[in-house]
Amino acid sequence: MSHRKDTDYLSISARIHAMETRMLTKERMERMIDAKDNSEVVKVLEECGYGEPSGMDKRSLEEMLARARETAFREIGGAAPDRGLTAVFQLRYDYHNAKVLVKAQLRGTDPGPLLLSGGRYDPEKLLAGWERDELSECSQTYRFAIQEARQVLADTKDAQQADLVLDRACYAEMDQLARETGSSFLQGYVRLVIDSTNLRTAVRCGRQAQDSEFVLSVLLPGGNVSPRTIAATKVEDLGELFQSGPLAAAAAMGAKMLQPDAGSLTRFEGACDDAVTAYMSQAKRIPFGEQTVIGYLYAKELELTAVRIILSGRMAGLDRGTIRSRLRATYV
Repeated sequence: MSHRKDTDYLSISARIHAMETRMLTKERMERMIDAKDNSEVVKVLEECGYGEPSGMDKRSLEEMLARARETAFREIGGAAPDRGLTAVFQLRYDYHNAKVLVKAQLRGTDPGPLLLSGGRYDPEKLLAGWERDELSECSQTYRFAIQEARQVLADTKDAQQADLVLDRACYAEMDQLARETGSSFLQGYVRLVIDSTNLRTAVRCGRQAQDSEFVLSVLLPGGNVSPRTIAATKVEDLGELFQSGPLAAAAAMGAKMLQPDAGSLTRFEGACDDAVTAYMSQAKRIPFGEQTVIGYLYAKELELTAVRIILSGRMAGLDRGTIRSRLRATYV
């Protein structure tokens, strides 16, 4: 367990507060959405430190976002007293790559183009190790999860079952890393993300009329609310189950998703995301400490997602209202 003090984060906190002034605010997002041409979009991106993209196409967009993601993790990971803070946010890219490798092997396809940078493990080195069946530089949890997912996929040919194996390992390792940092704030974030994921799963299963046994089999352990409790609760009662926590509003909305006129899950899923953002926004009230680092890393992920939504929407010719409806609450 880490025993670092908040004063150990004085320097990096000051640096992050300066970096936050260049982040994508609500006002900057509106400018990008309302821009008459791409020159104004590029201007906003440059204000946020992205530089001019090589082009306005999907490939150029993903390359730009990948560079920004790698830079953020490298800068914060190298300067923060505890690298475990950054690792918690890198895990999703490692496990995305694990899913790509396992499925590509079964299908006999090249996984290279689908691997993402930004994780703890360099994609090229990970692929080379995979091809040699040598992943000794990866964590034990990661190695075992890949082996299990590969076996499950080979036995069942069910990609969802293999994904579930890797998702369970991802959140288990996320919880482990958060505990090792000693940050109660980071541990609270991980538990809330698991709760949010389980709430979404319960609502989707309810709409598909899945029984409680199936629901229990696809829920993740480690949240504030146990999987068994969620599985035993009817969808229409989820609001009561989560009423005392950050997901109260989202759960109340999810409880109504079985109604014939409920429509899509977009607003409900947005409410789940916004609940996590509201929790993380508490970090803004703390002048220095690990919370500042954690909040910034989360905010950067939100920013990258927002940039992707806005630019992809513009490329697809979507109207401004549609683009705005897909955005989430901002951190800064």
